[in-house]
Amino acid sequence: MGKEIRFYNALFPLWFLLFFPVTWLVVLPANFLIDSVVLLITLKVLKHRIGDCYKKIIIKAWIFGFLADFIGAGLMFLTQAYIFEYESKMGEWWFKYIGNPVAYNPFDNPYSFCYVALVIILVAVSIYFFNLKFSLKNLEIDIASKKRIALSLAIFTAPYILLYPSKLLY
Repeated sequence: MGKEIRFYNALFPLWFLLFFPVTWLVVLPANFLIDSVVLLITLKVLKHRIGDCYKKIIIKAWIFGFLADFIGAGLMFLTQAYIFEYESKMGEWWFKYIGNPVAYNPFDNPYSFCYVALVIILVAVSIYFFNLKFSLKNLEIDIASKKRIALSLAIFTAPYILLYPSKLLY
């Protein structure tokens, strides 16, 4: 008999939408709004002049936030790649515990949850360093405040949506 054909992930997961430009009509303004709210609240709490700081930071923070999100989406996309032959023992394990659960419900098992959590942490760390090294570089405030702003953006704008079980949409 011929080779058996299997279809996995026929419906794409939620994070895959980052790769489709049509969704950017919603994602771009939503991310800008979230970044703005986090930045404005953080500047107010730190008692900095909001207008000047906000104007100097927001566009760069927004762009670097997207860069970090694309890094995370790329790492999530890798789980769907055929890294291992499916017929191999490792391939079977990968699709059962990483590939399919990451795409449909990261809470299905601890392996998929840990993978997605690590991706979120990596994206948050990227957001922190991108903002600290680039977005806040020319801002004339003390380094402690820069670190707090970068940390605030990293914590509150990390892509927690990656944990959302896509299977709830289908």
